[in-house]
Amino acid sequence: MSLALDAPQDAALSAVPRPTPRPAGVPLIRRLLARLGNSRWTVPLALILAWELGSRVGLVPSRVLAAPSAVLATFWTLLASGELVSNLLVSLVRVATGLGIGVAVGTVLAVLAGLFRRGETLVDPLMQMLRTLPFLALVPLFIVWFGIGEVPKVALIALGAAFPTYLTLFSGIRAIEAKLVEAGRSFGLSRLELITNVVLPGATPSFLVGLRYALGHAWLSLVVAEQINASAGLGYLINNARDFMRTDIIVVCLGVYAVLGLGTDFLVRLLERRLLAWRPTFLER
Repeated sequence: MSLALDAPQDAALSAVPRPTPRPAGVPLIRRLLARLGNSRWTVPLALILAWELGSRVGLVPSRVLAAPSAVLATFWTLLASGELVSNLLVSLVRVATGLGIGVAVGTVLAVLAGLFRRGETLVDPLMQMLRTLPFLALVPLFIVWFGIGEVPKVALIALGAAFPTYLTLFSGIRAIEAKLVEAGRSFGLSRLELITNVVLPGATPSFLVGLRYALGHAWLSLVVAEQINASAGLGYLINNARDFMRTDIIVVCLGVYAVLGLGTDFLVRLLERRLLAWRPTFLER
């Protein structure tokens, strides 16, 4: 009896259309597309694909801008030959030397002007006047003063790094709350102890911001400095590539500049997280 009753139900179930099985890779592809749609790399990747397609169909001539595939091939060629690494090391030494000098000078001047009234009177007007000058326009003067060797290149980088360091640190020192200073005095701290335990730690966030700006100015100064009769460095590669209209080499060097700038900024941000772990922050999720 039960078999007779179940037969119509089985027939009805068999009449219901079954969904077509999807390939196993479809869910994975959808997840990848969903992640890519929410990624910050979506627009850059789309631009690179459009650039490559435009080069393939002839909309972007190679003498104007090389295709991404050609740029990548040139990058591996320069990397394998060692030419890119050797010139990169020369540029890194220049940036490190100029940045170290500029940050040191800017820090000392900011501390003198920020902590002492007489120091502000002597230092700040001169720094405010010099920072309004386009320091790239000082290149001819630096060549007259220092020649065409390494000295004007390093001096230009140091000048570009000194002003951001000075301005941000000076502002950070002057922005210390008076209540913190009064609290330190109430605990019996001397002037030197106030400076080392209250003022300078409180100005550290401003100094790190200035360091990030100084790094950006240092890389910008390097691009200009290596146009001064350079015999090695990334700027030297760019000059030679310009003479032979090798846009692929120019794009490779510009990409290296960009990666170096992002990498050094990332290192400063890591340093900031370690040094400022005590500072409460608000970050909206």
